[in-house]
Amino acid sequence: MESYELDFDCVGIEDGGKIPISHTGRGQDISPEFIIWNLSPRAKYLAVTVEDLSHPIRDFTHWVIWNLPASNHIRGGIPAGKNVPGIRGARQGVAYGRHRYAGPKPPRGKTHVYRFSVYALDTFLTLKPRARKQAFFEAADGHIIQAGSITGEFE
Repeated sequence: MESYELDFDCVGIEDGGKIPISHTGRGQDISPEFIIWNLSPRAKYLAVTVEDLSHPIRDFTHWVIWNLPASNHIRGGIPAGKNVPGIRGARQGVAYGRHRYAGPKPPRGKTHVYRFSVYALDTFLTLKPRARKQAFFEAADGHIIQAGSITGEFE
């Protein structure tokens, strides 16, 4: 299946810019809102990952969520839970944020770069809530029809 770039805004975060404190572990630690522009009509579900690209553990995962119903909008402030309250079928796996969004929180005085990625999938993924990012990608292999990412910094 052919895939193409997914264009989106992570509300309040400019690509390459600073991440607002409200989306970090030093603030309210709330997941950002995503606005998607060119979602394929073939998309059935969305997934999001957040990774710390500066962490000593390569691409250290802060958040992995999948089976969000395909839409041009992913609400901000998604609550914690293996099965996301209010979003039927959505699951959050195991990352730095265990079954929840865990925003940036690098060591004081250090600036880290974080990647926010959104994936459009053509199928529902049957994964256990203890799944990590690698299991998500294995299950999603061949089903990602669009993907996009932005980066942001936080100190």
